[in-house]
Amino acid sequence: MGAELLGPDQAQGDDVVLAWEGEAVLAVRLPQLSDSLDHILAAMERRHGMPLAELDRKTKQGVVRTLEARGAFSVRHGVETVAGALGVSRFTVYNYLNREHAAKGE
Repeated sequence: MGAELLGPDQAQGDDVVLAWEGEAVLAVRLPQLSDSLDHILAAMERRHGMPLAELDRKTKQGVVRTLEARGAFSVRHGVETVAGALGVSRFTVYNYLNREHAAKGE
């Protein structure tokens, strides 16, 4: 996900400090959510073994469901970023999201 490992003495306010037997041993700096989206998309490409734009429509819809569950669309320009990675329009991504919500009865 793009996290950075640091010494506990380098930890800042939003970092996660890990302790072992009561002693701080490591700090983890999580990336900004927008940076995480790029890492998530890259991981999904590795999992599918090809660029996301080359997937079939049904698989792209599954990718959108997964990304929605991970909060990808709460990121500024998340829809645009995902649409670009999938090789579809923003309108198509919104259609995938709307179909999913309709299927759930939302």
